Amino acid sequence: MPSGNSASATISRIGQRRQVVIPKRVFDALKLRTGDFVEVSAEGGHLRMRPKRLVDIGAQSLSETESAKVRRGEAEIKKGRSTTWRAVKSELGR
Repeated sequence: MPSGNSASATISRIGQRRQVVIPKRVFDALKLRTGDFVEVSAEGGHLRMRPKRLVDIGAQSLSETESAKVRRGEAEIKKGRSTTWRAVKSELGR
């Protein structure tokens, strides 16, 4: 059933609740896993689906020093202590 210009293109049916099954051949070609996210858009009368990865911001964008400060702050909150947002921003140098 290949169509279009992709070697892994195939036909799928839209289900009762607007669900679309990604055929195994396409799923495997894109190295998708159950629970992965896809971005769905309409472009020029065509449906476009692109795999998307969500990033854990805390694990990916904070330095080790910043992560330590966040952990220290969380521990203080658990003890019932808190500080103003202005003080936190100042400590982070932002």
